[in-house]
Amino acid sequence: MPSYLDISHISMDFPTKAGPFRALDKVDLKIDRGEFISLIGHSGCGKSTVLNVVAGLYQASEGAVILESKEVNQPGPDRAVVFQNHSLFPWLTVYENVEIAVKQVFKRSKTKAEIRDWVKHNLELVHMSHALHKYPAEISGGMKQRVGIARALSMEPKVLLMDEPFGALDALTRAHLQDALMDIQAELNNTVILITHDVDEAVLLSDRIVMMTNGPAATVGDILSVDLPRPRERLSLADNPDYNHYRAEVLTFLHKKQAKSEVPPRQPKPTESSSPLKKVVG
Repeated sequence: MPSYLDISHISMDFPTKAGPFRALDKVDLKIDRGEFISLIGHSGCGKSTVLNVVAGLYQASEGAVILESKEVNQPGPDRAVVFQNHSLFPWLTVYENVEIAVKQVFKRSKTKAEIRDWVKHNLELVHMSHALHKYPAEISGGMKQRVGIARALSMEPKVLLMDEPFGALDALTRAHLQDALMDIQAELNNTVILITHDVDEAVLLSDRIVMMTNGPAATVGDILSVDLPRPRERLSLADNPDYNHYRAEVLTFLHKKQAKSEVPPRQPKPTESSSPLKKVVG
């Protein structure tokens, strides 16, 4: 039985003056419907490149992305992206920023009243109903990110792609949005791919954590299944031995990869003609 989302042996080369630079090398990942997947690894390991290929923003040099038995080769409303920066239109209100996406996707299938109700519903999911008529400049960073998530969800994507969506937020706002995302995913059963540098975030949110090797030619180094019951409460997990085991597994992988990348290259052994000892003896 084919996977819901199949990232099949994708490689990605970028042109440079020195020749092709291989950012990804044969990344292979099969994802089930409703799974929450995190991609984690050191900077430059190709996490965002994987996400952009799945989004259809990049075309892989080799391999393919198959979503529900159809190859992905361009952006589409079946895959919505939430970036680290909120990317809201500053001249539109909170309501209008979501409405513009809904109209783009559902302009032929929903009436004006249905569009209005759908926009409000998605803003309710992220607890932003109180700010419908505010502009981005009038709300906090966390609120802007909530609106970005609501806009993505309003498109009813088959796959929600999130590129460090909470990375620029303070710890408290980040925790609130993580909890909101878990609630939304439980309700909608979205398939989610999240890029993160935060080990605790990955363990808290994920069904599986995909750990990437260092670039260039980055690939999947290991995959960790997180078998923690849902719903997950961050406070109760703090002393959970399974949670701490998963956390340690990811940290160990990352530290080993970091240590490997920092090993200085071996110096060549001196030749007979260059050996200072031979010069002294001779």
